Amino acid sequence: MAQIQFSDDTITALATPPGSGAISVIRISGPDSFSVTDKIFRGKGRVANADSHTILYGKILSSRSEVIDDVLVSVFRNPNSFTGEDSVEISTHGSPLISQKIIALLLEYNIRLAEPGEFTRRAFMNGKLDLSQAEAVLDVINARTSASLKGARNQLDGLLSIKVKLLRDSLINASSLVELELDFSEEDVEFVDLSALRTRIIDIKTEIEKLISSYSIGKVVRDGINVALVGKPNVGKSSLLNYMVKEARAIVSEIPGTTRDIISEEVTYNGFLFKLFDTAGIRLTDDFVEKEGVIRSREAIKRADVVLFINDVVSGFSLALYNELVSISDEERIVTVINKVDLNLRIDTKGDAFISALTGEGIDDLFNLMKEKTIGSDVYSEKSAVVTNIRHYNALVKTTENLERALDSLDEKLSGEFISVDLRNAESSLGEIIGEVTTDDILNNIFANFCIGK
Repeated sequence: MAQIQFSDDTITALATPPGSGAISVIRISGPDSFSVTDKIFRGKGRVANADSHTILYGKILSSRSEVIDDVLVSVFRNPNSFTGEDSVEISTHGSPLISQKIIALLLEYNIRLAEPGEFTRRAFMNGKLDLSQAEAVLDVINARTSASLKGARNQLDGLLSIKVKLLRDSLINASSLVELELDFSEEDVEFVDLSALRTRIIDIKTEIEKLISSYSIGKVVRDGINVALVGKPNVGKSSLLNYMVKEARAIVSEIPGTTRDIISEEVTYNGFLFKLFDTAGIRLTDDFVEKEGVIRSREAIKRADVVLFINDVVSGFSLALYNELVSISDEERIVTVINKVDLNLRIDTKGDAFISALTGEGIDDLFNLMKEKTIGSDVYSEKSAVVTNIRHYNALVKTTENLERALDSLDEKLSGEFISVDLRNAESSLGEIIGEVTTDDILNNIFANFCIGK
């Protein structure tokens, strides 16, 4: 645990969402948290004398001794608080006016308003969280599905941090031996078995590549699965969208070309977020608006994690359109869907899923198929270190590049200085993930995305 670095100033902010509610919570952190709270709080005891993790009941009084509200004051003594500093949380009735009055009162005593993410930043600076855990706090707040919450929770619990630290420690140990041998180069002392060193670097690189490959899973867990609904006009794309979202979101018509723009909706199924994009029917047209819709459809297909290629039992499988989709998207992402099975016509065409957008037949199976296409079957059911953050992904890629250079140096029998530099650069890249190596620019960019009060 890092040594606590107490800040010179004390900060405050509303920790609950603005607006009316049952309660509001005002958070205070810093050296003057207790003394200033005692100046405005009247209860059976003083905050400065209270034990950590206790709650006092009383009233907040204005500078003219007028009662602002009945409150509960939670006391957290350093280092056993979220920030690692002396902290207070004042729970009030959920009136925005009450919160404003109390915060304004605190500001009169030289407490300043917190910047976005400043409480979490102090927790990071004081060693209560590493940087990847601090980022996970924001992901927990923003989680919209059980899968994304689970991913954020795993990261906050340190699953990724533990993995990265173990790999980094192994690298540090290896590079230390290389550098030690360099110190004794004139005495012809050998500390490093080059074959064993090569094996260790390959093992570390293999583990990092596993983390890199997990990003394809982590990205959809965190942000959702982008699904493009594609097909010739009148095969039932809009009907399928409407059934999935349980409302008449798209216009359904027998007239070809009704959908002229991308219609997007989001739906949660079994804990995963699906972002659905109903595209314009792809066909040749002289209509300028419809032609623009077709262009946008192609862009949606390129970005999609899954492309639902929708056909129906009446018109059959469109080979020409399928070939066009393959030229736009990876074939592995395409799921061939046969719609209108409720018509009970003979089905003699191939398909991955057979559905009825009218009755809902087969649509549960289609959701499960889309999930398997993107993350595999039950691959995310166990606790595991999964990369969900592009910053972490880029740092891991840089690490593997440096390790590849170290292996090249070994194969070319270059001096230990070259190997040492590559290993140290790899360590540095891993350190960026957990904040062992970082810059103020990186920190400012990360915490600027937080809300005020967190």
